[in-house]
Amino acid sequence: MSLSEIQKRALLNLAKDSVLYGLKERKRLKIDVKKYTGVLSENRASFVTIRKEKKLCGCIGSIEARRPLVLDVVNNAYSAAFNDYRFSPVTMQDFNMLDFHISILGPLEEIIFNTEEELIRQVQPIIHGILIEAENKKATFLPSVWESLPDINDFLKELKKKAGLSENFDNLKLKVFRYIVEEIP
Repeated sequence: MSLSEIQKRALLNLAKDSVLYGLKERKRLKIDVKKYTGVLSENRASFVTIRKEKKLCGCIGSIEARRPLVLDVVNNAYSAAFNDYRFSPVTMQDFNMLDFHISILGPLEEIIFNTEEELIRQVQPIIHGILIEAENKKATFLPSVWESLPDINDFLKELKKKAGLSENFDNLKLKVFRYIVEEIP
């Protein structure tokens, strides 16, 4: 999937509009999905990351494509701004200093492996986002996380901690999926 520059701009504007509307109205922006065509109206999964002065202040997304892309972006932008439990909600004073980044996820692809070496061989740092599942817990890291965790062992250890698993949890007991993303800076 490759979005046009016009489609990318539309999604970024929707993310910003969603947060601004949330700041003014204290509720989610409602959009008419029928106004959008092509990939924008297709069911897609996305993450919206919001930074202020290069510091993360919210990141929320969907792993599976369950709603039209425009709706997914609008809802994830709102949630990233106001419902990411790790950060204080953004304020009107913050708004003009916010940078928005959208990641459109490709389909999940399960990695089948019998050894840790087989797992590691099937993951391409920087290219793949990773989702892990075990013991009814799951977590994901987008490909951009490789910038701060370039070693795959550290990457997996931190991902397990994010999922609420012990960092020493046996990798062979994990269900692992990889995916690629299209980035909208």
